Parts: sequence; C-alpha cells; structure tokens
Amino acid sequence: MFIPSKDNISTVTDMRVDAISFLKDVQKKGMKYIFQRSEPQAVVLSMKEFKTILEKLEDWEDQQLVYKLEKEGRGKGFTSLEDLAREYEVKL
Repeated sequence: MFIPSKDNISTVTDMRVDAISFLKDVQKKGMKYIFQRSEPQAVVLSMKEFKTILEKLEDWEDQQLVYKLEKEGRGKGFTSLEDLAREYEVKL
C-alpha cells in the first residue's frame, strides 16, 4: 500500500478539480500520493491510517524507553520488565 501505483496517485490538478472525490478516494484507499509535474510532492492519509501510524510510533517509542530504562537499571537493584511480567504472569 505504501508503494506509489496508478491506484494511489493523484495530481495537484486532480485535487483542485474534484476535492470531494479526491477525499472520498483517500478514505477508501487509506492514502494518496500527490504529484506535481511528475514529481512526488506529498502524501495524504486518511484519519484512520494516520491514527494507526501514530499508535505504532507511540508503541515503538514506549518500547525504546523501556529498553533504555532496563539498560540503565541493570546492576542497580532494578527489576527488568520481562522479570516483572513473569512474576505477575503478564503476557508482553
């Protein structure tokens, strides 16, 4: 889906001429690449796709923070997340 193809490409003119159809197509497909003079200029995402990407980014950032805190806490009496999960029978 993230690779430009004839199904997910529009031009600036397409947007200008029929904005409502353009937005409906974005909702249907999740995203559209915008080209101007045969050069990619932007990507338009549906709100659903945008929220999905943000959630994945936030999850990744949280995991990076966990790794950092675990690394800093080793040997200082801190318990790793994996050890706590095993102790409290929580699936990560």
